[in-house]
Amino acid sequence: MIVTRFAPSPTGRLHLGHAASAIAAHDRARRAGGRFVLRIEDIDGTRSRAEHVATILDDLAWLGLTWDGPVVFQSQRLATYAAALDRLKARGLVYRCYCTRAEIAASASAPHGAVPVYPGTCRGLDPATRGHDPHSWRIDMAAAVAAAGPLIWQDSTAGRVVADPLAQGDVVLARKDAAASYHLAVTVDDAAQGVTDIVRGLDLFAATDVHRLLQALLDLPVPAYHHHPLLTDDQGRRLAKRHGAPALADLRAAGGDGRVLADALRTAGQTTGFGPSGFSAAKA
Repeated sequence: MIVTRFAPSPTGRLHLGHAASAIAAHDRARRAGGRFVLRIEDIDGTRSRAEHVATILDDLAWLGLTWDGPVVFQSQRLATYAAALDRLKARGLVYRCYCTRAEIAASASAPHGAVPVYPGTCRGLDPATRGHDPHSWRIDMAAAVAAAGPLIWQDSTAGRVVADPLAQGDVVLARKDAAASYHLAVTVDDAAQGVTDIVRGLDLFAATDVHRLLQALLDLPVPAYHHHPLLTDDQGRRLAKRHGAPALADLRAAGGDGRVLADALRTAGQTTGFGPSGFSAAKA
């Protein structure tokens, strides 16, 4: 049975881009007689807000979307993430990192606008020199890739993908202020919820290489992936809060019909390669 999911973070309100992605995941499951599950990624305790959770649920219902089973909250699964991290610690595949964001930015290079790849400053550091000072946990990517061997995953648009997690550098798996990073939590949660098909934006395409590596290291199943183009405005900018994308809650408050909006997004998706029943390689 196909199982898809929608997993927003309650750090702000949903906009049209979120709606389109949720609809694509929801409809893929419904067309196949499968299940659509909902997860709230509220692991960022400094930015997550309970009021945003309520708004997310109201927005999805307004769009006419329904989900199966209880809503899963990452904040209630911290012990599970810790256990996964412990497995990687036991294999010597992670290390403490004491660097600040400013220090990393100053020592790493990256194209304009890109996230700098961590240069491995703390990789060979003896933990005894810093003890339990505030630290994150990073994966030793070279060691992890050597342990996992060749990695393949399948995308409905790109086809067979040979993963290259080394290009991502030693990514963080547990932050100084959170029990797990996005990479670790999402990989563990998708397996726990039985997700077979992951529908998400092309902006997360490269991150899938890291997730495929973690699946191999933690003996987790490998889902099929469906990375869709991002919705953009008339200037070609990604629909996002920082670009003034309308919030669904505002459209709702103005008396808009969510089901009509959902159908319009479905129709638009079929002409842009962002359709709920499939994705167009020519438009991706």
